[in-house]
Amino acid sequence: MTTTINRRQLLALGAAPLAAAGLPLLHAGAAHAADYPNKQVKFIVPFPPGGPVDTTARAFVPPLGQLWGQGTFIDNRAGGGGIIGAETAARQPADGYSLFVGAIHHSVNPSLHARLGYDIQKDFVPVSFAAMFPVFLVVNPSVPAKNVQELIALAKKPGSNLAFASSGNGGGTHLAGELFNMHAGTQLLHIPYKGSAPAMTDVLGGQVAMMFSDAPTAIGHIKSGKVRVLGVASPKRSALMPEVPTIAEQGLAGYEAYSWAALFAPAGTPKEVVAKVNADFNQVMRNPEVRQRLYVAGAEADPGTPEEMAQRLQSEIDKWARVVKTAKIRID
Repeated sequence: MTTTINRRQLLALGAAPLAAAGLPLLHAGAAHAADYPNKQVKFIVPFPPGGPVDTTARAFVPPLGQLWGQGTFIDNRAGGGGIIGAETAARQPADGYSLFVGAIHHSVNPSLHARLGYDIQKDFVPVSFAAMFPVFLVVNPSVPAKNVQELIALAKKPGSNLAFASSGNGGGTHLAGELFNMHAGTQLLHIPYKGSAPAMTDVLGGQVAMMFSDAPTAIGHIKSGKVRVLGVASPKRSALMPEVPTIAEQGLAGYEAYSWAALFAPAGTPKEVVAKVNADFNQVMRNPEVRQRLYVAGAEADPGTPEEMAQRLQSEIDKWARVVKTAKIRID
């Protein structure tokens, strides 16, 4: 007579000696997290070296490696406005050894593209927000407006042809301008460029009146007086320039626009591993040296819990979907 034992019975038999000995039974996720990490960890960055998201990653990745006593490295997979890197990261094993440094682009791409090879909410789990990059509203000194309300009044004058430059169609600085139009009831004309630097060059030269600029591009010109800053688009004043009022506090309640970077893991990564990475990541982001390195790069450390990140991600997706629809933005 042959006796057949199924997989569940085998697992029960294997667990019996442990139970008899009074030892705790750890499920796979907890067991995996107990010795995580025990080899090098890869961080996929979907942009080229030197940009704000890459700079953010280079501020926290080495300290995480030091904390873990394991090698860490950055794998830059640039292209497609963050799409190629996201598609690559979504196909990685869900074991915590391949993490993804996403950005604001990944909350906008679902609205801009008819088809994507990844789903930022289904193919990934949130670990923590990493950093916020403030956006400053700056104008050429020839523009007579000294604050946001004066700019709005100027834009609404009959025959006004005020335009704003951006780093490119569908990018964060473009969307910040379109969101401004929605809140202020203005019709500022959008002039896209291939990057923040050439956009700012034309604002400095007076070819374009204004720009919603990322902090690294704007701050030096603000301090030199080559452009006038009217406000910051963040939900609160920026530690980079605390004397600059927010756009919201100047009459556009609810207006906020900023770029960001965040840490994700492939979907299916054990919850215990996500919790471990989150706790260690938050510890690193509290380090004054890490925060100072981000500050110098024009970013503000902004870590939190996976739950907080999930809520913020959903809010960003919903907000930019409304902007894309209202402004009729399409890039494919």
